[in-house]
Amino acid sequence: MTELSFYVHIPYCIKRCGYCDFNTYTPSELKDGASLETVSGDYIDAVLKEIDNAYLEAPGVVPTIFFGGGTPSLLPARDLGRVISAIKERWSVANDCEITLEANPDSVDQAKLQAFRDAGFNRISFGMQSAIPHVLATLDRTHNPLNVERAVRFAREVGFRSVSVDLIYGTPGETLSDWRTSVESALSLQVDHISAYALIVEAGTKLAGQIKRGDISMPDDDLMADMYLLVDSLTQESGLSWYELSNWSKPGHESEHNIAYWKNANWWGLGPGAHSHLDGVRWSNVKHPTLYKSALFENKSPIHESEILSPSQIADEVIMLQIRMRDGIALNNLSQIQQNKAEPYMHTGHIDLEKWGLGALQLTPQGRLIADRIVRELVV
Repeated sequence: MTELSFYVHIPYCIKRCGYCDFNTYTPSELKDGASLETVSGDYIDAVLKEIDNAYLEAPGVVPTIFFGGGTPSLLPARDLGRVISAIKERWSVANDCEITLEANPDSVDQAKLQAFRDAGFNRISFGMQSAIPHVLATLDRTHNPLNVERAVRFAREVGFRSVSVDLIYGTPGETLSDWRTSVESALSLQVDHISAYALIVEAGTKLAGQIKRGDISMPDDDLMADMYLLVDSLTQESGLSWYELSNWSKPGHESEHNIAYWKNANWWGLGPGAHSHLDGVRWSNVKHPTLYKSALFENKSPIHESEILSPSQIADEVIMLQIRMRDGIALNNLSQIQQNKAEPYMHTGHIDLEKWGLGALQLTPQGRLIADRIVRELVV
């Protein structure tokens, strides 16, 4: 049967981070003086109604479920567990189904993590971002760096089979030494997986305003490149292998959910602003939680816009997604013209010469630094 992954968006945060442009809302942004319980009280009920819609359109086997946000760990485990149960009641769920929870280290204790584990979660990803207080302050992150170690330890004790941390590099004021400290701190936790993302300054965010006013400045491209090469080197020295542009893991601990995205598999995004892909059709839901809930409670579709992907779009996306992966792009998926455009990068050390001889375009660490440039060459 067809595989169908689920992404469950939890659009709530206690505080908006200065760099964040995600579709998330604090309680006060939704309603003056409101509590999280007030604004989120009927949210899961709306998600369950969207699950009913999905069941009518997309049967299959569910290999992964991913709760992202926002801060999913703010909601009670019993509420998130209702979503897991509803999916399991309607679909055939793989015995080894990967069920991931994104969590802020400050929002959990051992009892809460045990409740999440009991609800069915078996993988957890903590938003660590940095181990350096001044970097966290610039990002407007609220957690205490020491709480990451505590949260990881508790996650192990209650039985999560895979523990990941997310890091961000390139924050204004962050030095290469700062970044080394953060990566080494993450590795010292003996986690199974690390994601490391370059900071992107999104228009309209507090951070963008600070940079525009000249209060702070971004690191230069050379430092950003050094930071990427450093995390790649330190993770692999510690037994975590690169498997996607920004992700390293121990064997068997890759994020199967994210791999489904990179392989352009079928997934259904539940929640406001969530994106879905089903057999070449892509759509997204309305972004505001109130509009999302209203549509579903009125038995209307929450879809905001959709498109049918053309064969050329699908072919381009195969290149854009597969080039990010360790396996790379099979050369027989590239035209001779595309291979000719890629070949010079092999001679400059950006594409692995040995892998090319075996029939695949795989980026070297230096090549990963210019992945977007190589993609532009291949899809134009």
